[in-house]
Amino acid sequence: MKPEVTNYEVHQKSWWRKLFTVKDIDRLQADAEESPLRRSLNFFDLTAIGIGAIIGTGIFVLTGIAAAKNAGPAVVVSFVVSGIAAGTAAVSYSEMACMIPVAGSAYTYTYATMGELVGWIIGWDLILEYLVGAATVSVGWSGYFKMFFKSAFKVDMSDKWTEAPVGFNSKTQSFYVSGNYVNLPAIAISLGITCLLCLGIRESARLNTVIVIVKIVVILLFIFACIKDIDPKNYTPFIPPNEGSFSEYGVSGMFSAATTVFFSYIGFDAISTAAQESKNPQRDLPIGICSSLLICTVLYIAVCFIMTGVVPYKELNVSAPISVVIARTGMSWLGIIVDFGALLGLTSVILVLLMGQPRIFYAMAKDGLFPAVAAKIHPRFKTPWVTTLISGTACAVLGGILPVDVLGEMTSVGTLFAFALVNIGIIILRFKRPDLPRKFKVPLGPFVIPVIGAGLSILLICTATVSTIIRLFAWMGIGLLIYIFYGRTHSKINNPHLSPNERCHVNKDEI
Repeated sequence: MKPEVTNYEVHQKSWWRKLFTVKDIDRLQADAEESPLRRSLNFFDLTAIGIGAIIGTGIFVLTGIAAAKNAGPAVVVSFVVSGIAAGTAAVSYSEMACMIPVAGSAYTYTYATMGELVGWIIGWDLILEYLVGAATVSVGWSGYFKMFFKSAFKVDMSDKWTEAPVGFNSKTQSFYVSGNYVNLPAIAISLGITCLLCLGIRESARLNTVIVIVKIVVILLFIFACIKDIDPKNYTPFIPPNEGSFSEYGVSGMFSAATTVFFSYIGFDAISTAAQESKNPQRDLPIGICSSLLICTVLYIAVCFIMTGVVPYKELNVSAPISVVIARTGMSWLGIIVDFGALLGLTSVILVLLMGQPRIFYAMAKDGLFPAVAAKIHPRFKTPWVTTLISGTACAVLGGILPVDVLGEMTSVGTLFAFALVNIGIIILRFKRPDLPRKFKVPLGPFVIPVIGAGLSILLICTATVSTIIRLFAWMGIGLLIYIFYGRTHSKINNPHLSPNERCHVNKDEI
């Protein structure tokens, strides 16, 4: 273990160098062993958590929207491109999770490789990813909730209470008032899952596993039942000609769709937020991360192929595109089953994302960057219940008022940013700490997959709309202000005098 740095040495650092203070990985590993969180998850639970988060809005909602607005049948290629980018991040996450098996995910990884300021930025970015991601899925859940009641019970719910009061015009890049009141089902599912998550990780994981099994069966049923209704004419042209805008069809539209559907792969990184609740994180985390991503990628490509083959792509710009496909086949019984499966599938995504969000708050609060209340663990249920309630309430508000396309693209860009930094972190640690034991290592050395992954992530960020980039920078600006006025002055590493019972652990090389 590297030698500890004294409080005096920390005080001697300039304010600029304090921004890039790196946490000691040896100490992080020791802290993981002393975690108050309950270790109750095995590799099967972690794989189910990954699949539970990945298969959701991407397959049940965004596939149709991306095909109709951006790529046409070439949305299949968009999923392949996004899958490759996600795959590079997955192996990098696996190596990091083995070395640093703590709850903070990419936040902790970047804190340990690039310093406190970069760690804060990525932590704040992850809040956007999980919180806005869960809100996005809640909007998709609401759409399938309506479709299920309409197909199963002939109940047609009013848009006034099931659609967002705010809309977004993608051509003018502007918001408008839709005339609806609030998306009530989105609010209800967010608050319901929040209550469940406060009760315990094991109970939540068990429910998630059951849901995952059901939704995989439903997706396979959809694929094999609809394959006979494919019309090859719907694949022509496979890449529709560009219509004047960068994101409207053509090769550029295909890559723009890849950015949008990248949201579909969010989830495997949520596995790493449960590292301190895993029984054997060094073995189980890589298995859970890689296997869940591989399974989901195959299912995504198959579903896209079926959807664009059965229905002309321009007809898929709806909140429940799979229901449109089934309606075209005339199999009403399948529609009821798939709508119910979609409801369950989207439920598990919200559950996993709202499971990961509070654990990011928890890790940041343990470092002093958020108020201590965010690190409070329930004495009976052993869950970060305060931040779980805060996250769930915020998710309900966002899902109740904003449309799915705005939420989805914001989340995709934030996730790509996190993935790029995790890939870069792998390269840095291979040189700075080659001595660290690695139960799992990124194949082909540190310069192939991590470099490709970081490059692809940056490329996909560049294909996002200008308004989305502006919203991301606005979110980052708010985060930096919070860091400047609170996190920087309360950081336990850089302000050990504020926490006399805490020992300061930073790398000697950083002084």
